[in-house]
Amino acid sequence: QVQLVESGGGLVQAGGSLRLSCAASGSIRSIYSMAWYRQAPGNQRELVAAITSGGITNYADSVKGRFTISRDNAKNTVYLEMNSLKPEDTAVYFCNADVRNSLWVRNNYWGQGTQVSVSS
Repeated sequence: QVQLVESGGGLVQAGGSLRLSCAASGSIRSIYSMAWYRQAPGNQRELVAAITSGGITNYADSVKGRFTISRDNAKNTVYLEMNSLKPEDTAVYFCNADVRNSLWVRNNYWGQGTQVSVSS
């Protein structure tokens, strides 16, 4: 079993900042890519940012220059630093990880989500 637990969401005014964290735990042999997705009411879940085990990053155009994804491989943790937040960033943010477990089985896992609300 592998669990992803997010933290750091909350309510912030437009222009403010938040930092999300997601820690993976359980029977982990290795973690490949880690990513953050978000889903606003009535919208599909969308990729916000992703990072490979080697540190290569990818961002949605809507967050480039404002959000930064990083990871600590020793802690099996991925972070999302969000600056210059806008009301349109309001959504539930989900952590995602591509994991090979102790039985060498590779699966994709999701966290439970954390709410980010940006007021205007």
